[in-house]
Amino acid sequence: MKKLIIFFLFLSPCIIYSQFLPVVTPESVGLSSTRLAFIDTLFNNQIAESIIPGGVVLVARHGKIAYRKAFGYKSLEPQKEVVSIETIYDLASVTKPVATATAIMMLVEQGKIGLFDYVKKYIPNFAPSIDSSGKERNADIYHLLTHTSGLPDYIQADKILAKYSNPTRFDIINEIATVKRNNIPGKEFTYSCLNFITLAEIVSRVSGKTIDKFTKEEIYEPLGMMNTFYLPPNNRIKDIAPTERNSDGSMIRGVVHDPLASLAKGISGNAGLFSNVDDLAIFMQMMMNGGIYNNTRILGKFTVEQMTKPYKHVSFAGRGLGWDCDSDYMGQRGDIFTDHCYGHTGFTGTSILAVPEKDLFFIILTNRIHPSPKTNLLAFRRLIANIIAASIIE
Repeated sequence: MKKLIIFFLFLSPCIIYSQFLPVVTPESVGLSSTRLAFIDTLFNNQIAESIIPGGVVLVARHGKIAYRKAFGYKSLEPQKEVVSIETIYDLASVTKPVATATAIMMLVEQGKIGLFDYVKKYIPNFAPSIDSSGKERNADIYHLLTHTSGLPDYIQADKILAKYSNPTRFDIINEIATVKRNNIPGKEFTYSCLNFITLAEIVSRVSGKTIDKFTKEEIYEPLGMMNTFYLPPNNRIKDIAPTERNSDGSMIRGVVHDPLASLAKGISGNAGLFSNVDDLAIFMQMMMNGGIYNNTRILGKFTVEQMTKPYKHVSFAGRGLGWDCDSDYMGQRGDIFTDHCYGHTGFTGTSILAVPEKDLFFIILTNRIHPSPKTNLLAFRRLIANIIAASIIE
């Protein structure tokens, strides 16, 4: 009996690591391999034209991976390094739904916060907006999730550094709490990193865990996402695609690219998460399954529905509770997938799009800002979406 117990203890880490989606032929899930091959041509052309150094694309349908390929290089400077399927990328704003929004909605499901709670309930100095009659209007949590809080899009890191010699996350949240509002809550959509930095602070104050610890313990470890983390450990740096140059000329690698997230020592609600394509496929299949994967439930079915369709109280914004559904930022869905999609993009060159009606999602990971930020991937993402849409033959 002792030998049997030892055997299973030895085996259990392997079980955790082996829960990736199965890989099948495109035709077995109603996709055309001939049409999907156009992605190869498009991706290689983008590399040849120096639009991107390389990247990874994954297409999944019916819970199975139909297409997964790596192209080009993860690093061009100081030396060339070839991309692999396992390459880890700085997800940038894909952090918002995959970490912060998921954590917030888990707390909602646990009855610890409410979507209609005032933000100031958790951050007491979170200032109200003032309407035209001089009345104070307080933002709710759902306003933060849908980018309708009235907060501006960003605060430059240099302004915070000029005020605080060594800013902490509390200094950053204080600046957000007191910054001048652009609008009253619920009136206009303004995509803002400040919303999700605030949400991550709420997660910390309510749960007692910073966003990195909460997501690791409550989401990624239970799902077996062992390549997803804030603050990558030193032994994983070699697996990470670098972004742009530091001021000293070295490459940023394994350190978050976003300036505000960097000020927060890499732990933030707007950016800071690192992952690879297989781990993200696990997360997305959990979403496609209505909040459960491999018998591990992260979210309830109805919660996932609310997160992934325009939220009715601010439907004009085209945003779900953390996910983009129909806003002006959804160009990544292309010209054929037009309705009932959800997804998100990241500044570094990352993106996810899900099409629930077709039981399909796809992930694009690149480091388009390496070795320096100079390209816009909107057209590239649209073309890939069109190829994938046209590949559906069943």
